[in-house]
Amino acid sequence: MYREFIKKQQQPLLVVISGPSGVGKDTVLQRMKELLLPFHFVVTATSRPKREGEIEGVDYFFVSPDEFLEMIDKNELLEHAIVYNEHKGIPKQQVQDAFASGRDVIMRIDVQGAETIRQLYPEALLIFLSTQTEDELIARLKARRTESEEKLQLRIDSARDELHKVDIFDYYVVNADGQIDTTVDAIVAIIESEHRRSNPRQLRL
Repeated sequence: MYREFIKKQQQPLLVVISGPSGVGKDTVLQRMKELLLPFHFVVTATSRPKREGEIEGVDYFFVSPDEFLEMIDKNELLEHAIVYNEHKGIPKQQVQDAFASGRDVIMRIDVQGAETIRQLYPEALLIFLSTQTEDELIARLKARRTESEEKLQLRIDSARDELHKVDIFDYYVVNADGQIDTTVDAIVAIIESEHRRSNPRQLRL
């Protein structure tokens, strides 16, 4: 009985870190990687063009729209969606391999993708990342200066809508300016707490 209980607590978790554009999801994950935390960080496949400085297989798997559609047809994606007119999805095999090794899996996906994961895998652990205020979020989006005014406004409108979907998540974490380590500490504490649950999450892919 005791051994079975401990084994359940040690089952790997599927952890989704999500939130609107501009909240710092990529920055938070990069800091987690720098700290060499013992998680598997999922690499997303996307049909959008590679941006300057991005690395294939590290930032994303960059594929053509036709290649992405082929991945869908072959059921190779855990979830997928069209985000800002580009395909994005999570390759299933890397998640299965990480689970087989016993590692928790960290997925950085948009709110639309998080909704899909909640429907497909109710036992996934969903964490909503946000800024302290809406004004701070908009300021971060404007400061990036990587998009046209039209695309920027689309992201701002989408971010406002996504802020109202926090109720599908299990936890809410504020990523305040200049407090990246505090944000990471909060996420790690959540994961550690989940592994101490008397009724652990049991997820099957």
